[in-house]
Amino acid sequence: MSAPTFAVEKAWYARGARLIVGVDEAGAGAWAGPIVAAAASVPLDSRLGGIRDSKLLTAASREELLAGFAARGIRVATAEASVEEITRLGLRPANLLALKRAVEAFGEMPDAVLVDWYRIPGLAAPQEAYVRGDRRVKSIAAASIAAKVTRDRLMAEADLQYPGYGFGVHKGYGTAAHRAALAVRGACLLHRMTFAPLTPYR
Repeated sequence: MSAPTFAVEKAWYARGARLIVGVDEAGAGAWAGPIVAAAASVPLDSRLGGIRDSKLLTAASREELLAGFAARGIRVATAEASVEEITRLGLRPANLLALKRAVEAFGEMPDAVLVDWYRIPGLAAPQEAYVRGDRRVKSIAAASIAAKVTRDRLMAEADLQYPGYGFGVHKGYGTAAHRAALAVRGACLLHRMTFAPLTPYR
């Protein structure tokens, strides 16, 4: 599979945009923990190789890439939607809320927001959604890395707060080990109790 490119960003620059950010999230499908979203602006001359959809990278590669963002002029802002918000609003609205917060946390409103899959309601900036954007659009791929690393770190901290669930390993996703821990311990405050697999633990 080909690496993401700057083709989309270049088209927006040609239309007069100056600040372009890509946005993506991590954790939407997890059984526990928040959704974390990131907005990333990647200069065309950043010269940082290896930026891919975060799901195609190892944890070590993601950490190494994110550590190099600032030195290459890649700006990032992150935000989240809490477990309570996921429960109260539903998964899709909470996901979009996290994305909107990430854009707003950037410090200045972009001239263009490039989104993976779904447009963000109520966003003041022009935006466009791209199918599989994290595999096509460089700035969305960068955002996917920032979101994933940030969320993985949060779940590692959660492992200390709620020991025995393995959050530091499976990051809240529905693995066999997570299911086994639930069978022994029941659910904790980080679990998304409206998700079907959590029904027996309500």
